[in-house]
Amino acid sequence: MDYGTLRGAFALLILALFIIIVVWSYSKKRKSEFDSAANSIFEDDVNNPIEESNKQETNNNV
Repeated sequence: MDYGTLRGAFALLILALFIIIVVWSYSKKRKSEFDSAANSIFEDDVNNPIEESNKQETNNNV
């Protein structure tokens, strides 16, 4: 097996992996999971400790 054949086999492997990932990501079974992940940014977390620690106090007595 020479270097050119090895490069060709590697290119076919990468192409096959790309096609598998595209088919997996656009499959109908995964749509609901991806939609919920995409919409999770819009959900309000009432008990989010990160937002509470980032709030700054304002001085209204100026």
